[in-house]
Amino acid sequence: MEGIYSLMDVLLPFPSLQFSFMKNAFLAILLLTPLLGLLGTMAVNQQMAFFSDALGHSALTGIGLGMILGVGNDLVSMLVFGVIWAVLIGLIKHTGSASADTVISVFSSTSVAAGLLILSRGGGFAKYSSLLIGDILAVTPQDILYLLLALIAGTVLWMLLYNGLLLTSINASLAHSRSIPTRLYEIAFSILVAVAVMLAIRWVGVMLINALLILPAASARNLSRNARQHAVLSVLFALVSGMAGLFSSYAWNTSAGAAIILYAAMIYAVSLLLRRKVRG
Repeated sequence: MEGIYSLMDVLLPFPSLQFSFMKNAFLAILLLTPLLGLLGTMAVNQQMAFFSDALGHSALTGIGLGMILGVGNDLVSMLVFGVIWAVLIGLIKHTGSASADTVISVFSSTSVAAGLLILSRGGGFAKYSSLLIGDILAVTPQDILYLLLALIAGTVLWMLLYNGLLLTSINASLAHSRSIPTRLYEIAFSILVAVAVMLAIRWVGVMLINALLILPAASARNLSRNARQHAVLSVLFALVSGMAGLFSSYAWNTSAGAAIILYAAMIYAVSLLLRRKVRG
């Protein structure tokens, strides 16, 4: 990491980046926001805006169950439970017993309640409260390696799944007629989102992760004319929000996650104003 730090000192001689924790946070945002920007495009197309919210809430339950089972690594607990939760949501949604938003809402409320119940035993929830808002400044060099691997794997899988998922979101019957395993594609995408959310949750927070996944993609959809533009603009807006939020939070001494989301919200507001002019 020392070589990367030295290169950053040459290319980005900003006072705020003189500290190692800021360098780590900068690299994390550089790797995390493009991944969430890409996945967000399909979440918006699939009308799964609250799916990541349900997965974010499941992180609390994952940690709680991991604590009960004696799992020493919170990230492992969150990943395992998040993937199981994502698959269950997908399977129950396909039974047609309830609408997608109802299923997601049930899972979301259940997971947050179960997580709070377990973690608050004996008044011990205080040490987990940081999960609610996250702390991007707590990123370690090892975390950056995980994020790099996640970005590479996530981008490859997104490219492999994109056409099938896009056709499914437009016309599921047509996708079936072309022998596209729509259920398998949707479950694979759900697992991919679950992994990305669990990797990001410690730094973005349970309360904000859904907004970071959806807002850049929603803004990009307002301004894009095709799928390629949608993906490119979503990644760009996610990066801009992340960088602006990080440096602003350093200057203002506030939560980086909250600042990032507010910038993403401002971009969305501007995209609404420009939508008719750009697409009309």
